[in-house]
Amino acid sequence: MRKFKLLIALLFFLISGCAGIEKPDLVYWSQMPTLEPFKEGERVLILAPHPDDEAIACAGVIQQALRSGAKIRIVYLTNGDHNELAFIVYEKRITIRQGEFVHMGKVRRQESIKAMQSLGLSEDDLVFLGYPDYGTFNIFCQYWQSKKPFRDRLTRISSVPYKENPSYGAAYCGESILSDLSRQILDYKPDKIFVSHPADVNVDHKSLYLFLQVALSDLEGQIPIPKVYPYLVHCVGWPQPRHYHPELELYPPNKFIGSEINWARLDLGFGELDKKYQSIFFYKSQTESSAFYLLSFARENELFGDYPVLELVPQQALTDKAIAYSGASKMFKESPATESSAWEETTEGNGQVRYAKEDGYFIVRVDKPKKLSNRFGVLLYAFGYSKNTAFAAMPKIRIIAVGKKTRVFNGKKRVIDSGVLLEFGKYHLVLKVPLKLLGDPDYLLTALKAFHGNLPIDATGFRKIKVK
Repeated sequence: MRKFKLLIALLFFLISGCAGIEKPDLVYWSQMPTLEPFKEGERVLILAPHPDDEAIACAGVIQQALRSGAKIRIVYLTNGDHNELAFIVYEKRITIRQGEFVHMGKVRRQESIKAMQSLGLSEDDLVFLGYPDYGTFNIFCQYWQSKKPFRDRLTRISSVPYKENPSYGAAYCGESILSDLSRQILDYKPDKIFVSHPADVNVDHKSLYLFLQVALSDLEGQIPIPKVYPYLVHCVGWPQPRHYHPELELYPPNKFIGSEINWARLDLGFGELDKKYQSIFFYKSQTESSAFYLLSFARENELFGDYPVLELVPQQALTDKAIAYSGASKMFKESPATESSAWEETTEGNGQVRYAKEDGYFIVRVDKPKKLSNRFGVLLYAFGYSKNTAFAAMPKIRIIAVGKKTRVFNGKKRVIDSGVLLEFGKYHLVLKVPLKLLGDPDYLLTALKAFHGNLPIDATGFRKIKVK
């Protein structure tokens, strides 16, 4: 049956011949394993950055888990009050008033309640934290131990405004989000957690994955270690074709071939797929402007996968010995779906990022197949975790390297005399970051973006890298 479906999907793409549609590498993905079945009594936690992510990514998970006798709780990081285009289309007016965006957050909350009820959950199974839509990654990077919390540019407020949310009044800072998320996990003690993907291009999706990793590390020894299944939602040019295609399977983007992500699929029956399709339409505030996109996730299966944890091997610093790098993160395009040949000529092409530890340094090497110009640059995120230091007190390092110059930031502050070393070669760039600058961490959460001038070209998803 699987081979027959693969043949049908292949024929569909050959017949369509649509320019710009990424055709899946069916041979490569044909051996993808299936998600392990749910069990009676299992506790499943779904973490959603915004109302609707849980439906488009996990509606099948919800139905199959409930049918198996498992329990489900959904925790929403934000109320999704920052989607300006959806607001204009849904309300049919333009507004800049603070209360109107809070109103949209309340609308989206009610939409989620109705959608989840259609899948068999009750309002008591849903927890809305209400942190700032499109602001949580900024909070993770810069707002810890801060005198002034993050201030949302649209709502112009700095604390959770929803009185019905358990986090009402909590300041927009890293400590608040981490505390609330940790409390939910400690209270629920999940066996399985479904969360947004570390390679998702949406900032709230990235940040929720990062907050989860820190929360689970903080709770180590207090709860059994749950299995974590990230789901991908936002990826340039994916999934294709757009709109509702129940006859097609959902494959990972081809750009992730060779990326080390371990993908698994959950197959949906016809009735489960129909319920998922119907649940998406409860998000009227979103489907009026983006139904063609949201419905493209209503296919024969759902997808989950994560990078494996990478462990660096210590080595001696020998001038006559090359550094042995560990692992390789394949870089993927961050460019718009439509790109000109002129654009391609100015960029350095795909590449890979590798890691090492040597003589007190965390080393990141970027290799590219094309010669690097002096306008080539990278942005490296490096967030360290140590069991001996509260995460709020750990450095939150961002390094911007362009040509042969670097700028280093810890949170919002510029770091002078950082000790960061840069090697800029013909086809490679190497950053050597002192582990002391990173807080002598046990592990790092790190990602890298490459750009040419002001144009982003490549990126890696966030990876967990053990240092000690």
